[in-house]
Amino acid sequence: MRLQGAIFDMDGTLLDSMPIWQSLGSETLSRRGYLPEPGLDDKLRIMSLRQSAEYCKAHYDLPEAVEEIMAQTDAMVDDFYRSQVTAKPGVDRFLSLLKMQGVWMYIVTATDRAQAEAALERTKLRDYFRGIITCTQAGIGKDDPEIFEMAMRRLRSNKRDTVVFEDSLYAIRTAKAAGFRVAGVYDPFNEADQGAIREESDYYIHSFEDWTRVE
Repeated sequence: MRLQGAIFDMDGTLLDSMPIWQSLGSETLSRRGYLPEPGLDDKLRIMSLRQSAEYCKAHYDLPEAVEEIMAQTDAMVDDFYRSQVTAKPGVDRFLSLLKMQGVWMYIVTATDRAQAEAALERTKLRDYFRGIITCTQAGIGKDDPEIFEMAMRRLRSNKRDTVVFEDSLYAIRTAKAAGFRVAGVYDPFNEADQGAIREESDYYIHSFEDWTRVE
C-alpha cells in the first residue's frame, strides 16, 4: 500500500464507537422508563438526530420538546466520546507507522467537531492528523465525493497517492466512484456489508493489529 496521503473515517474505522449509535434510540427511551419497540434502533439509524427525536416524541408521547430530546441525546453521546470511547486495537501503531513514513493524514467524519476532537484527545490520536473535516461544517455528507476531494486538497496529495480508510459501504462506494483507492475496514456494526466491502475495496483491513508494514 504505497501512499502519500491518507483520509480516515473516525467512527467504526479508528474508534470502537459504533455501539453508542447502535443503541442510542433505545437507550434514550429506556432511561426515561419507556419500553423501546423491537427494531427501533435499526429504524432510527437512517434518520437525522432531529428526525429521530421527532419520531420518538410522536410514537412514545414524550413530554419534552423535540429540542430538549435532541439535547439530552447529544449529551449522552458527548459523555461517551469524552469519557468512554476507545481506539480500535492496533490503530496507534498503524498511525505511528504512517507518520514515520511521512504520510500526511486527515479525518473526514459525520460526528460533530467538538465530539470528534474530544474523542481523539481521549484516545491520544489527535496529533497524527493535520486536520478534521466534519460533514456538518462541510455542508455535505459522504455520499458527495467533494468531502474527500476537500481533504485531499488539504493534504496536497492526489488520488493516485491517497488512500481513503472507511468502514461504511456507501462511503467506500463514493470514494471509489471518485477515483480514490480505498481500504475497507472491518467493523461488526457493518457485518452484513462485509462481502461487498471486501469485493469493492482495494485493500481490506480486518484488524489493524494484522498490519505491521506499509509498502
